[in-house]
Amino acid sequence: MTRLDDLRRFYAIMDQLERRLGGKRILAACDGRKGWSQRGVYFFFEPGEIRTHSGQGPRVVRVGTHALTNGSQTTLWKRLSQHQGTLKSGGGNHRGSIFRLHVGTALINRDGWPPAAADTWAKGSSASAAIRQAEQPLEMAVSQYIRQMPFLWLAVEDEPGPSSLRGLIERNAIALLSNYNFAGQPLDPPRSHWLGLHADREMVRHSGLWNVNHVTETYDPGFLGLLESLVDCCR
Repeated sequence: MTRLDDLRRFYAIMDQLERRLGGKRILAACDGRKGWSQRGVYFFFEPGEIRTHSGQGPRVVRVGTHALTNGSQTTLWKRLSQHQGTLKSGGGNHRGSIFRLHVGTALINRDGWPPAAADTWAKGSSASAAIRQAEQPLEMAVSQYIRQMPFLWLAVEDEPGPSSLRGLIERNAIALLSNYNFAGQPLDPPRSHWLGLHADREMVRHSGLWNVNHVTETYDPGFLGLLESLVDCCR
């Protein structure tokens, strides 16, 4: 089996997951009251990003999970809400979401945001009220972008920890989807106008994903059987 065969199988599993869930969602239409599983893995797509080798349809642009440390209490919805941002203000906190951080750097580089917002972006794990206020317009732009990205999620109710099935699925799915090690022969590469090509992280630009961890790794094709069995059990 080739990587292309595995990509085709992966997307067939995504199609099955979408049917099980009754369709993709967008964060703009989500809240914490929709019966989310406690733990899971999520797969974001992006308007305009279409597969060109593995079949028809949108390509996955980010894979993520949560609670990969022992004793973590972070839930699936808590993690998604960090990417979503604050609905009331329209902003968010990119220091609590690496996904938001990457999208923000790409917007800065593409659109030339003023120094008041751009110079402090991604600096430090916390920020003063004055800095957060100056960054607020950019946080709002990030929220608007991410909230329109369709996504699927898969319930995986295992215990928190680095050996969880969620972590196994996340890292292998990222490694399979990543084009980082296939610059000469990418599969399902991003479109020339993909926002991620403006990100400041080389791993985002070269992988075609809003991910950094695991994009240089080699995947184990066996994870697809696990993923398929979990989707078959999905309700």
